[in-house]
Amino acid sequence: MGLSFPFDPLQRSEEAEGLVMKGGKRLYHKFRAAPYYGGIATADAVGCSFLCAYCWSYGRNENPARFGRLYSPEQVADNLLRVARRRSFQLFRVTGSEPILGEVSLRHLLKVIEIIQSEEPRAKFILETNGLMLGHREDLAAQLRLDRLLVRIAIKGVDPVSFEKITGARAEFFGLPLKALQNLHRLGVRAWPALMGDLFNETEIAALRRMLRESGIPADLELESLEAYPFVLENMRRRGLLTNS
Repeated sequence: MGLSFPFDPLQRSEEAEGLVMKGGKRLYHKFRAAPYYGGIATADAVGCSFLCAYCWSYGRNENPARFGRLYSPEQVADNLLRVARRRSFQLFRVTGSEPILGEVSLRHLLKVIEIIQSEEPRAKFILETNGLMLGHREDLAAQLRLDRLLVRIAIKGVDPVSFEKITGARAEFFGLPLKALQNLHRLGVRAWPALMGDLFNETEIAALRRMLRESGIPADLELESLEAYPFVLENMRRRGLLTNS
């Protein structure tokens, strides 16, 4: 995917969806057990609307058509259920990418969730998303009014400037993840914001918390920790997020 920084993430999302979705199937890199949330069955997909400097899946999202293989929703659900049953997990997720790039990828995701929850009545699905499309289109957010679905929205910065440095997307799109949270709360969907806390000081984090409250978003802010792989640190230096020292 050719692009120059900063880019339009809505356009990139549409382009990425065209590359990773074929006939209702999506490209996935692998399926695995992960320790997060106390243990969760995880599908690593490819394709994202952002190119976050600290993303551990940066290379796969930069050129998504070159990675993974296509899986139908039934195959994804089967692989996740196999992982969950082997480890006695009740939690499921898709990560490493943006699950909702548009209508086609959302239909795929909803089918995965439907199959898993029909097979495992106690299963909960944690949707990890950047919130771009859910803020851009409330009709997509409305389709997430599902039992046992939790939505975690990654706020990629504390203001438009840091958002652009982190994501590579134009600063003007900073507000869409916040709008996504507003949409979901209005629709009665349980959702909360998350931030890469290691990149910001206490004052900046407090200002973001205040902005969230003033926007009518009641959920607590989750703070993530940076996975400091060498390529991640180099990407961050190139974006001006780290000094060379």
